[in-house]
Amino acid sequence: MAQEDLFKKLVAHCKEYGFVFQSSEIYDGLAAVYDYGQYGVELKNNIKKYWWDSLVLLHENVVGLDSAIFMHPTIWKASGHVDAFNDPLIDNKDSKKRYRADVLIEEQMAKYEGKINKEVEKARKRFGDTFDEDQFRATNPRVLANQEKLDALHGRFVKALNDSDLDELRQIIVDQEIACPVSGSRNWTNVRQFNLMFSTDMGSTSESSNKIYLRPETAQGIFVNYLNVQKSGRMKIPFGIAQIGKAFRNEIVARQFIFRMREFEQMEMQFFVPPGTELEWFEHWKQHRMKWHRTLGFGDDMYRFHDHDKLAHYANAATDIEFKFPFGFKEVEGIHSRTDFDLESHQEYSGKKLQYFDPETNKNYVPYVVETSIGVDRMFLQIISAAYTEETLKKEDGSTDSRVVMKLPSALAPVKLAVFPLTKKDGLPEKARTILNEMKFEFNCQYEEKDSIGKRYRRQDAIGTPYCITVDHQTLEDDTVTIRYRDTMEQERVNITSLLQIIKEKVNMSNLLRQL
Repeated sequence: MAQEDLFKKLVAHCKEYGFVFQSSEIYDGLAAVYDYGQYGVELKNNIKKYWWDSLVLLHENVVGLDSAIFMHPTIWKASGHVDAFNDPLIDNKDSKKRYRADVLIEEQMAKYEGKINKEVEKARKRFGDTFDEDQFRATNPRVLANQEKLDALHGRFVKALNDSDLDELRQIIVDQEIACPVSGSRNWTNVRQFNLMFSTDMGSTSESSNKIYLRPETAQGIFVNYLNVQKSGRMKIPFGIAQIGKAFRNEIVARQFIFRMREFEQMEMQFFVPPGTELEWFEHWKQHRMKWHRTLGFGDDMYRFHDHDKLAHYANAATDIEFKFPFGFKEVEGIHSRTDFDLESHQEYSGKKLQYFDPETNKNYVPYVVETSIGVDRMFLQIISAAYTEETLKKEDGSTDSRVVMKLPSALAPVKLAVFPLTKKDGLPEKARTILNEMKFEFNCQYEEKDSIGKRYRRQDAIGTPYCITVDHQTLEDDTVTIRYRDTMEQERVNITSLLQIIKEKVNMSNLLRQL
């Protein structure tokens, strides 16, 4: 199946089964804003718990914070967002569509990379086990030609970004003959900068109101509270502050479902360290965060690091953890060494000292910061992309059937257990309800009695429920039930008295946390 078709199916599945809805849909929707349905909000909350517990629960020197969305407007001047939080904008004159110039060029580079990978895969199939990929990449003329084009484009692109040369960005688009995906024309405007922050007014009347901003990131709320947390918690450096919260960006091109949204949620941790140690901690958190992703079990080859071509004004090192989505490798998390830029800047603009007194060296200094920043919505999309599976099943009579199953990690699944009475009579629903009422105090459960057992299994497969139990007539005789396992579809007979412990052990979040 083409990856584009797979992605369309995934989006449709999310709506049909209550994971994600278009916001304001009955009013024809609001672009790049989405609502999470009954199963989506459960999965999202479980993702946040996995992140929060992995940092705050497992690290004695990481604590939490919940800062306000509205903040003093000077904060965004100090952080550089008012002057520098821009994306390069370009319009196609024929389609009237707006694009990010850097994204158009990155997509062109991805095309060259795709051509190279296509040649490699063709050769792999042709030569089988004897295939030497490194040698093929170093000698194949078509691969070398595309690699030369890619390298030349990449070098030119990086220079234009670092020089903030908007004319050169446009010239690259012209020279590469990049066409508008909608009109197919190459009739482009000049490239110009576009600030991404939403602004609003705060005050009782227009005359007395102040212009403020919806925060474009949660990090600044941590920085301006750094000293409060350090002093009230008697924290010693190195220590971190973690926060989960909403952020808002007026994206030029918001697309690919929930990958790029105007209202989104971030999970960020700012780790404060002594100057000179920041790059060591940067490497530490790179490896720790990659392990966090890979622990979910979707395959190590689905992730990679991508170092930034252009460093932000505050950073001396930056890398992204990228995941292989149906539309290619894309960023899900950024790890940045932010130096002392933020605290120094807030110290200057506020006139308040934000220094740390180190009792070991008997010196005051402004700490350096290493940041880990992950989008909850992108993480959600990563997980459902990896979990969505279409399977063809063989029946006993030789015919085939199919199912769509969300192979979510058990600890993250929205519903952990479904309870089915085999029939709606003979006391089976009452017995099933009794079991459900015991289980619901431990984890999210569902009760279903409509349709055949097979159809009920399929519905639970589609929302990712890892375990289903069936209450039948034998249950009334010996207090045993059948557990059916989602991924293998195998069934096992167990006693009701041991059911709680069995499921609890399988869905416990600590199973993931212990692997970290």
